[in-house]
Amino acid sequence: MDYKNIIVEEKNAVGYLTFNRPQALNSFNVEMHREVAEILNLWSKKQEVRCIVISGEGRGFCAGQDLGDRVVDPNAAAPDLGYSIETYYNPLIRTLVNMPKPVICAVNGVAAGAGANIALACDLVIAAKSANFVQAFCRLGLVPDSGGTWFLPRAVGHARAMGLVLLGDKLPAETAKEWGMIWDVAEDSELKSKVTELAERLAKQPTFGLSLIKKALHQSSNHSFDEQMHLERDFQRIAGRSEDYREGVQAFMNKREPNFQGR
Repeated sequence: MDYKNIIVEEKNAVGYLTFNRPQALNSFNVEMHREVAEILNLWSKKQEVRCIVISGEGRGFCAGQDLGDRVVDPNAAAPDLGYSIETYYNPLIRTLVNMPKPVICAVNGVAAGAGANIALACDLVIAAKSANFVQAFCRLGLVPDSGGTWFLPRAVGHARAMGLVLLGDKLPAETAKEWGMIWDVAEDSELKSKVTELAERLAKQPTFGLSLIKKALHQSSNHSFDEQMHLERDFQRIAGRSEDYREGVQAFMNKREPNFQGR
């Protein structure tokens, strides 16, 4: 497959998706949205890809929406930004959250606007020490989108979330880790190797069970305690019937490394 706005690689059961519009800090235009959607939909079904890594080319991860792709003519009718959200950003975030395999985000530089929230939609976020997160919407008179108003309060609490979205200040990667917004921070020179090691580790795990873990955690905030206990019972029943569970038990009993297939 030949893409103009992204770089795609599959290696050691890991799919690597790199945003490739460095001249625009990897901000999204319509064409990039379509390319990203195509590869993610393919990988969601491809058995050989057992973990996904998303990163950005150049000095930034993603600056959100390319405003040059959305020029506002002061003499024309106001644009319908809700159309863009419903057509492109919401499907992207839902795809990441519902991806039936682990998704790692490697934030190599600035993650601003929708770019920051795309990172938060991934399962594990590892950022370079020089990276920062910016909820830049308020600077344009807009509302955080791409799940930002859902992810942020749950990750850092109401007070910190309110400060981030009302002020639009940069949040350094190390502070984001301290606040529990991301999983880890790496030296800039070590980010790629650290993410690759983690991705290949996850790709060898029982990814069918990992997909159920993701679902359980995402649904927990909308459930009562008893509802979540019932969900755990139901998901454990499903997991116990998987080939991965059978392989994991046999490998443990025979004192060998398991060979999980993700089913």
